[in-house]
Amino acid sequence: MFTRLRHMLVKEFIQVLRDPRTRTLLILPPVLQLLVFGYAATFEIRNVRMAVLDLDRSRESRELVARFADSRYFAVHRYLASHREAEQVIERGDVTLVLHLPAGFAQKLRKGEAAPVQVILDSTDSNAALVSLNYISQIAADFSRHIQTERLRRQNPTLAARVPQVVVERRPWFNTDLQSRWFFVPGVIGSITLVVVTTLTAFAIVREREIGTLEQMMVTPVRRWEFILGKTLPFFLIGLADVAWIALVGTFWFRIPFRGDVGVLLLGTVLFLLCQLGVGLFISTLAATQQQAMVTAFFFIMPAITFSGFGFPVAAIPEALRWIAYLDPLRYFLIIIRGVYLKGVGLEVLWPEMWPLAVMAAVFLSVSILRFHKTLD
Repeated sequence: MFTRLRHMLVKEFIQVLRDPRTRTLLILPPVLQLLVFGYAATFEIRNVRMAVLDLDRSRESRELVARFADSRYFAVHRYLASHREAEQVIERGDVTLVLHLPAGFAQKLRKGEAAPVQVILDSTDSNAALVSLNYISQIAADFSRHIQTERLRRQNPTLAARVPQVVVERRPWFNTDLQSRWFFVPGVIGSITLVVVTTLTAFAIVREREIGTLEQMMVTPVRRWEFILGKTLPFFLIGLADVAWIALVGTFWFRIPFRGDVGVLLLGTVLFLLCQLGVGLFISTLAATQQQAMVTAFFFIMPAITFSGFGFPVAAIPEALRWIAYLDPLRYFLIIIRGVYLKGVGLEVLWPEMWPLAVMAAVFLSVSILRFHKTLD
């Protein structure tokens, strides 16, 4: 038995390394996703291009504009002379927002009156617009507090020194610098493993059927369970290797902290890989060609990533569709891997994510193996 299984494993690894398309799938997706999500993907909005329509031209208006320019969120692209010009730069997409300071801005501040400021914002990208509005509100609130404090200090220095203030002190846990990279890079481990293992498992068996060698394999002394194990075990090992090297790159290159237990991460990875092997095997029973396997895998992979919480919280998904996320193995694996990496939690916290993976792995593998046998009979 072990001799036959060993020969199957050697055969599969030779096929994987010999096929250019398979080698590309093993190398390019991990490298590209690490580069994209390690360097480019971020929730932060920085260097938003803005224009300034300053009709007041006072010291106070210049100070407010300087606060925008000195922040890391906005970059003053140009100064405007009229409302018509403000409309044009927004319509052409030259800038994302226009800061309009009307005439009399400083005069109202000096009188202690409310001084309105208009922000014209291109909200084509609603997420960027919402984040930009939050930054604008913070800068405006800081400027308003500064003006109020300075005015009170001039009028009554003693009272200004005794006015109570509420100061919010932020203490972010697990990601003290609020870096999006710390969130995305651990998630890349799950997404890459999903794509590679699912696709390769489906392709491996479909390839045998497509070239006509599947029936030949079935008439050899190799038992069916040995054939299935020999077809899936190489991709299980490849998945483990992918997780290992991506985790090493994330830890040592991108400086993502690893605070948990390697054993807990290994257990979660094994359960997740078994789920994906079951899915890949099921796809192989549906597809007759590699092209069909690719299309079928695409229709599984994209929703799996979308509903996993990889890029946005599952709670943001409409309630009518949120139940799909509870059937998504990647959702549970991302909670496990981010919990182990960033929080350092163990099985006492992550067992609610472990047991659904174990149940889904058993169900997916059982259904896929039974269907695989049926398609051969």
